Amino acid sequence: MGFWDIFKKKEPHNPEEDYKIAITESAVSVVLPDGKTMEIEWDKIQVIALSNTDQGPWQPDIWLIMAGEGQGVIFPHGAKGFDEVIERVSKFEGFDHHAIGLSMCCAENAEFILWGNRANLTGFK
Repeated sequence: MGFWDIFKKKEPHNPEEDYKIAITESAVSVVLPDGKTMEIEWDKIQVIALSNTDQGPWQPDIWLIMAGEGQGVIFPHGAKGFDEVIERVSKFEGFDHHAIGLSMCCAENAEFILWGNRANLTGFK
C-alpha cells in the first residue's frame, strides 16, 4: 500500500453481491451468503413475487421469490443475474409487468405477485 492509498475512499460492501445466481436452460439456482443453495426448475414455478421491505437503502429491500412444488429461490434486486431472471420470466403468459413498477416505487413492507397464485408462497418464506 502506498502513502496516498490511505486517503482513497473505499467503496462500501454491497450485501446484494453475496448472492450468486446461476441460470441454466432447466433451472435457476442461488448460492446464499451462508453457502446454502436454493434451486427451482423453470417448469416447476407456480408463483413469482417481489417482496419489499422497509430496510433500504442500508439492507436489500426488494426480493424476488419464485416458488413451486417444494422448490424455490429468493434473492435481492441488486444481485447479479436478477435482470436476466426477470427477462426470462416476464415472457410467461399472464406476467404482470405493472406490478414490477409498483414494487419499484414502494418503500414499505409489501408483496407484489408478478405471476401465478399467491397461495403457493405459503410456507416458502
